[in-house]
Amino acid sequence: MTNQGQGLHARVLESLGPAITAGAYPPGSVLRTDELEERFEVSRTVVREVIRVLESMHLVASRRRVGVTVLPPDEWNVYDPNVIRWRLAGPDRPRQLRSLTVLRSAVEPVAAGLAARLATPAQCAELTEHALGMVATSRGHQLDAYLRHDVAFHRVVLRASGNEMFARLGDVVAEVLSGRTRHQVMFADPDPAAVTLHVRVAEAVRAHDAARAEELTREIVTGAMAELDILAP
Repeated sequence: MTNQGQGLHARVLESLGPAITAGAYPPGSVLRTDELEERFEVSRTVVREVIRVLESMHLVASRRRVGVTVLPPDEWNVYDPNVIRWRLAGPDRPRQLRSLTVLRSAVEPVAAGLAARLATPAQCAELTEHALGMVATSRGHQLDAYLRHDVAFHRVVLRASGNEMFARLGDVVAEVLSGRTRHQVMFADPDPAAVTLHVRVAEAVRAHDAARAEELTREIVTGAMAELDILAP
C-alpha cells in the first residue's frame, strides 16, 4: 500500500475503531462498505483493509449475505493495544482503567518477584536507570518525560520475569500508563511515594530479594487504584 493509502487507512481506522468501542455502532450493527467509501471518500480497497484490521481485533465479523457486523464487547480482543487506547478515549474510561489496573495487580507483582530471581545485570541496570529517570522527571510538570521512564521501567520488569506471557503484556501496561497521562488521570506531579517505590523495586531486583520486589510492586498497583478513586471516580 502506498504512503497515501496508509494515511487514508489510518484515518478511517482511527475513526471507526473508537466509534465502535464507544458504542456508536451497537453490537449487531451492519457496516456497509459502499456507505463507508462514500462517508470517508476512500476506495473500496482502503475500506476492505480497515475491515480486515477490525476483524483481527474481533470488533467486527464479515458474514456472507449479512455484511460486516459489529461484535459484542465480550468477543473483542481486549488485550489489543489499539482497542485499549480507543476504549480509554471513550465514555467507559473509569471502569476500563479499573479493569486494567486489576489485571496489573494480578500480574506485575508476580513478574517483579520472578525478575528478582532471573534478571540479568543489564536488566538490573535498566531498571535502575529508569527508576532514577522517574525521580529526575517527577517534579516540574514533566509528565511526558516521566511517562517514558515509567513505561520503560514496567516493560523491563515484565521482560526480566523470564515469562514470555508476562513480557507480551508490556504493550498493555504501556497503553494503561499512557492513557492515564493522555486523559489527565494523573496528578500534575506524580505521587512521591510511588516514585520512591519504583526505586525500591529496582533495588530489590538487583539484590535478588523476590519477596520484597513482589511486595513493593503490589504497593505500586494498589496506589494506582487509589489514585483512580480520586481522579476517575
